[in-house]
Amino acid sequence: MEHGDLQTIINSLQESWRNFLESIPSIILGILIITIGYIIARRIGEATRSRIRKRSSDPLMSKFLGNTVKICLSLLAIIYAMNIAGLGNITTFLLSSIGASAIIIGFAFKDIGENFISGIILAFNRPFNVNDTIEVGDLFGKIKSLEFRYTKLKTFDGKDVYIPNSDVLKKPVINYTEDGFFRWDFIVGIAYEDDVEQAKNVILETVNSHPDVIQDSIHENYVAEDQLATSTVNLKVFFWVDTYEFRREAVMVKGQVIKQVKEALASNDFSMPSDIVELKLYSSQKNLPVKLQSPNGQ
Repeated sequence: MEHGDLQTIINSLQESWRNFLESIPSIILGILIITIGYIIARRIGEATRSRIRKRSSDPLMSKFLGNTVKICLSLLAIIYAMNIAGLGNITTFLLSSIGASAIIIGFAFKDIGENFISGIILAFNRPFNVNDTIEVGDLFGKIKSLEFRYTKLKTFDGKDVYIPNSDVLKKPVINYTEDGFFRWDFIVGIAYEDDVEQAKNVILETVNSHPDVIQDSIHENYVAEDQLATSTVNLKVFFWVDTYEFRREAVMVKGQVIKQVKEALASNDFSMPSDIVELKLYSSQKNLPVKLQSPNGQ
């Protein structure tokens, strides 16, 4: 390498070093702007969330919009700080590159964009609120939060499930607690010799006497004949419960009602027989394949 070329490299390095030293104040100012901008963006985001929550009483929407405001203001602070630090050319290059590569980026981040747009739609028009009990596909639990890309669901066995917003928007959503009412049903079988109407009255009185069972002009409890089974007349019992706390009201109350109905039928001398088993003897068999044994084992 010739002496002139070496000197040129040295001069270039020295020039770059002087430019770097001169830009240090701008870089420090840029970092300060980003820090202050983030703090301000967070405060404004929290204020937005608080104001929306007071007006709409909707924690999911208020949180979603508050985070949106915070992120947008933070990005503006970063862009402004890069311009102050003398990196405006980089910002312009990145923005122009994003614009020129929009199609490629759209395909690469299709799922992210789809979930983000779905999150915006769900924030304004959705079938649930915080702590609603819902079912999405095979998932069942309580809604905990709505984020940009996913909806957080807490299952009743303690699992935290993060469902992509696009799935929540596309799949059927069953809301068990939107109006606070849910109808349970179960089947009880009585003997053919029993009085069906009397059994229905006993069952209905027992169901309506439970303090957590709802009975009004809209939510009516009733008992109907369901099936003539092998050894029983099956009656189907329908009753309404409060489901704001689904685990307690809809599950424990059902068990209590079934227990009380069983006890009420027994105390009123109704039989609940088991299925009849039929034994057949074929031509090669002469004896019943049954052995009777006395209580003392003989």
